[in-house]
Amino acid sequence: MTECDIRMFLTAFAAAWAARDGAAFAALWHPDGVLHSPLVDRPVQGSEVQRLNDLQYERAPNLVWQLLDWAWRDDIVIVEWQSSRLIDGARFDWRGVDKLRLREGRIVEEWVYMDTALLRALRTAEDRAAVARAARSGAAFEAMMAI
Repeated sequence: MTECDIRMFLTAFAAAWAARDGAAFAALWHPDGVLHSPLVDRPVQGSEVQRLNDLQYERAPNLVWQLLDWAWRDDIVIVEWQSSRLIDGARFDWRGVDKLRLREGRIVEEWVYMDTALLRALRTAEDRAAVARAARSGAAFEAMMAI
């Protein structure tokens, strides 16, 4: 793939996020592709990506995804991103990196890497306001996790 091909793919990838369009995401995937994400309890098949994205939008209607940077070599694209979400009036930001393997301009494999401590703390916290205060102060979240 050429740099132009990669730029066109990344434009479509970011546009699918911005449009919150599960069908646009599905169009970027080979049906036999596989997504590995710490947010999902099993590998997700390319044919399931649209439903996964639709569920994500239902559960996090104010989620915003931003492309920060990228690199590419052969059929591998590395994407650095940031997501933001409002929960109980507080803004939460987290960053991650996706490693995408492309075939014919479509994703055949994606690995999502991110620190899930903030999201796990939010999911398990009885006092989300305390998590919000800790997030604003830069506190570590591991101590807040139920074990």
